[in-house]
Amino acid sequence: MNDQRKVIRCRVEYWAQRLHVRPRLVRVQRMTRKWGSCSTSGIVTLAADLADQDTDFQNFVIAHELLHLRVPNHGRLFKALMTAHVPDWRRHEIRR
Repeated sequence: MNDQRKVIRCRVEYWAQRLHVRPRLVRVQRMTRKWGSCSTSGIVTLAADLADQDTDFQNFVIAHELLHLRVPNHGRLFKALMTAHVPDWRRHEIRR
């Protein structure tokens, strides 16, 4: 496993504990259209080059995808949980 993937996986472990979620599988791979995704079956996929972004943005993307394990949509509950865990999340535009 290369260093980029290790960095992302360590951050995912940290956030999974903090958010009390357990992804079934975490993939770190090349993605060109988005930074991450979460399937209904519990598979979280994150872009390998997320490791090149600043830590705040990494936290935003990782927390966002992991929270989808608890809340599958972007409704009020999801936004409230994002605000509770990543207070400045709205300043992170999805840059892809």
